[in-house]
Amino acid sequence: MTYLSRVRINPLRAASRNLLANPRALHGAVLAGIPDTAPGDRTLWRLDADHPRRPMLLVLTPSKPDWTHLVEQAGWPDAEGEHYAVRDYSPLLAQLAVGREFAFRLKASPIQNTAKPDKASPHRTKTEAELRHRSYRMAHRTAAQQLTWFLDRTTRWGFTVPEARSDRPAPGLEPPAADTPADVRPAREVRITDRSRSSFTKPGTRTPVTLTTATFEGHLRIADPDLLQAALLGGIGPSKAYGCGLLTLAPLQAGAR
Repeated sequence: MTYLSRVRINPLRAASRNLLANPRALHGAVLAGIPDTAPGDRTLWRLDADHPRRPMLLVLTPSKPDWTHLVEQAGWPDAEGEHYAVRDYSPLLAQLAVGREFAFRLKASPIQNTAKPDKASPHRTKTEAELRHRSYRMAHRTAAQQLTWFLDRTTRWGFTVPEARSDRPAPGLEPPAADTPADVRPAREVRITDRSRSSFTKPGTRTPVTLTTATFEGHLRIADPDLLQAALLGGIGPSKAYGCGLLTLAPLQAGAR
């Protein structure tokens, strides 16, 4: 059985500041709350910091977790109210059907693979033999590139993004289409609400990791419930251990469509 958790984080505590600034450390704290794991189990998480004074950690786990340690270390252990909530994910999965629409949020790491990057950092240098078998993984850095990366892949994730009924996005945020003139391309019900870039090192090594992310929000329409369920449970894109890939759905507000 799969569970979706929401954990309140107190950003003023010393332990919280470390977790909020370091995706690797937060990943470790997430894993510490899952007692039962099996080979192949996927745990997804995302930090929502829309309000800097009330960040929220969302975690999707294959078994029922216990977040007592996070509340004690990085929450409000002595305060009243609900410190965390754990919900069965099955009712949401049961609602997936062709044509249904939901509001969504996704924090992802849009990337491209290339054999010859313009500028390769020293730790990415490879031999000729390695280049014959592997390419470089490079992050998309502009909003337009990130939006194009997302929209080009929605069908493989089991959904489409409807055309927007509102005004067109600002210049540079509308993804290009090779065969469609810019003045007639339809805008879509999706926007990037946050973009970030952070750096840290892998545990036990001095290898630097640079994480470039974009948070997408909007409306989706289900095209293939099985593919969408696989994306919900397995995550989207790379860097899942660092807080990327968790797609969450919510009912559309009245009048939204």
